[in-house]
Amino acid sequence: MTRNSPVAGAVGPVMKVEIYADVACPWCYIGKHRFERALAAFPGAAGVEVVYRPYQLDPQAPAEATGHRAWLDQKYGPESSAMDARVAQLGEAEGIAFDFDRALHVNTLDAHRLLAYALAEGGPQAQAAVSEALYAARFNSGGNVGDHAQLARIAEQAGLDPAAAEAYLDSDAGTVEVLAQIDRARELGVQSVPTYVFDGRFAVEGAHETSTFLKVLDQVAHSE
Repeated sequence: MTRNSPVAGAVGPVMKVEIYADVACPWCYIGKHRFERALAAFPGAAGVEVVYRPYQLDPQAPAEATGHRAWLDQKYGPESSAMDARVAQLGEAEGIAFDFDRALHVNTLDAHRLLAYALAEGGPQAQAAVSEALYAARFNSGGNVGDHAQLARIAEQAGLDPAAAEAYLDSDAGTVEVLAQIDRARELGVQSVPTYVFDGRFAVEGAHETSTFLKVLDQVAHSE
């Protein structure tokens, strides 16, 4: 899937934006803020439905949390500190206070299960709130987005029943469906995140500037 490339799918009366992202991706966090700012400035925002779809950059990440900095150093070497510093600088401009020294690296499958649960139980608004809280936990406050009790508190912040959310996470509910969605993303050609799919027809890859997202929203709204 390439930028602004057509993908299979039908167009509905309301513009639907499916955002493929991973909670472990700082660029997805930046892209979320940029896209939301574009949507707020878009005249047809009331007719846009935004849904978050799962993707895992590191499906083999451990279930037990480890330090983000140590993990990134092992993966990329000494230059990883400079990478984080650059991301933190860009995040500051988007109102994001990255704290990579406190951040924890952990498998994100259960976080994606919670996002699917939030969509089913509370709709797109609840899912968006859970998404924001997950990023904040992962990158700002040293939270463990693989811990069910912490995920239940995030669900509560989004207006969902924390006990029901934790019971859901403690079971295997939603696991097969989320993994199937991740496989489906790869079948569609999603190779990096964030990827934004508009009306099932056009895909935009990357955390583009707000002005770019605004242009894309306008182009899709006026496309046949």
